[in-house]
Formats: sequence, C-alpha cells, structure tokens
Amino acid sequence: MEENQTMVTEFILLGFCLGTRIHLALFGLFSLCYTFTLLGNGVILGLIYLEFRLHTPMYFFLANLALVDIAYACNTVPQTLVNLLDPGKPISFTGCMIQTYLFMTFGSTECLLLVVMSHDRYVAICYPLHYTVIMNWRVCTILAVASWIFSFLLVLVHLVLILRLPFCGPHEINHFFCEILSVLKLACADTTLNKIIIFTASVFILVGPLCFVLVSYTRILMAILRIQSKGGSRKAFSTCSSHLCVLGLYFGSAIIMYVAPKSQHPEEQQKILFLFYSFFSPMLNPLIYSLRNTEVKGALRRAMGKETHSQLV
Repeated sequence: MEENQTMVTEFILLGFCLGTRIHLALFGLFSLCYTFTLLGNGVILGLIYLEFRLHTPMYFFLANLALVDIAYACNTVPQTLVNLLDPGKPISFTGCMIQTYLFMTFGSTECLLLVVMSHDRYVAICYPLHYTVIMNWRVCTILAVASWIFSFLLVLVHLVLILRLPFCGPHEINHFFCEILSVLKLACADTTLNKIIIFTASVFILVGPLCFVLVSYTRILMAILRIQSKGGSRKAFSTCSSHLCVLGLYFGSAIIMYVAPKSQHPEEQQKILFLFYSFFSPMLNPLIYSLRNTEVKGALRRAMGKETHSQLV
C-alpha cells in the first residue's frame, strides 16, 4: 500500500492532442496573442502612469485590470507555448500548484475588479454631481486593495485543501495548464469536499458579481436613454454594449466551467473555453475598456508626439 502511495513529483500537461503542424500554427497564434496582450496592457499602464489627466478613479481601476491581465497571461501562456513545442516536458508538482493558485487568484481578482468598475461607471453616469465625493481616492484604494487581498485569501483555501490530497499517479493532466478540476482528477483520495468548496466559491465569485454588474449596467442604460443628445446617447450605448459583450463572455464561460454540470461539457470543449480566459480576454480588455476611449487615444497621441519631438531634437 505504501508503494502505491508514492508521491508524484511532476506532471505532464497533455495540452492539445493534435499534429505537429497544428501545434506550430497554434504556437504562432498564441505567441501573437501573448505579445499583443503584454503590449496592449503595458501601454495602458504606461499611459495612466505618465498622463496626469488619466489620474482618475476610472483609470485607476483600469490600471489594476491591466495588471491582472498581464499577470494572468504570464501565468499560463509561457507554459502552454513550451508544451506546444515540447509536449513531453514536465512541470514540477510545486510549479503546478503555484500555477493553479495564481490562475484562480487572478481570475477572482478580475471578477471583483469588473464589479468595482461597473459600480464606478454607475455612480459616474447616474450621480455625476456626487461622483467625486462617493468615489474618492480613499474609497477607490480600499476597493482595489480589498479585491486583491480577498482573492488571495479565498483561493488559499482551495490550495490548502488540494495540498492535503495524495497524488500517486497517473501524472498526466489533460489540459494545457494546471487547472484545478483537471488536477483533482489525479488525486488518489476523495475530492468531494474540494468540489463542493469550488462550486460554492464559484457561485459567490461569479454568479453574485455577475448579478451586481447586470443591475449596474441596467441602471446605466436606463440613464443613457434619458440623455437628450442623440450623439451622446449613441456613444454611451455603444460603449456599454461592448462592455456587456466582454462581461458576458468572461462570466458566461466561467460559470459554464465551474457552476454548470460537467457532464455536458467534454474536456476538449473545456479547453476551448479556457482559451478565452488565458489568451483572448486579456488581449481584448485593453481594446474594449481603454484604447477605444477618447482620453486614452489623446494621451497616446501626446506620448507619441513627445517621443517623435525628442528624437528630432
């Protein structure tokens, strides 16, 4: 019995079980997405830091979102790219646990930040005269810090519960990163408690925030419909609709993964859903939330103009 309980020291990520040519094509596509993610979010962070006009609560939360997206991508994408080139390369047990912990932490933080951002927009549009009083810097800092700290502590519970489990083989994870549900399948013990905690936490961190976001945007849309200017109303509606599309995809895919019955979603389909988290959502967020914004475009033009002027001088 003791021989059968030998602890696993490393895992093999099976990733995408496709041919070599497709792996190379995916490597190129994912590398491109990864580059755009780092560049897009890096530009947003740089502009918000350098441009005094962007030192407002809205851009403060956008900077936090950009930081989460960079961390999100850096946690999973490099390992995925390595596995596409070398499918047999293992990941250590410690490295796998760290990746699992960070993935869930950054995911939870992003959910909470999206809630905070929707509340910020709700106050700005529905109570513009009281905005600076309600969303003062002290409140904004507390909301941002609380989102990070709460996420780290919440996911720490999952980590403690998974570390108590024995892993005695097999050591092949049918995923492109150490996703917690895929890791639990390899445990040599009952994982019912883990799954119950994951489901409960998912309802709390996904369904609850989604309802709050939907209520906030519903009130925002109602306020937009009362705007007299057709141009202003159309622009605001366009912005809110793009935000809602991204939010729907983000929360929807997460709810499908962690709340909906698993029997309806094959493992290969789950991998496709997780691609949105790891690759496309961090890449789209700068475009949807920031780079379409007039103030950000102006800050970018001014920054590029200064750089061009300094090169000429």
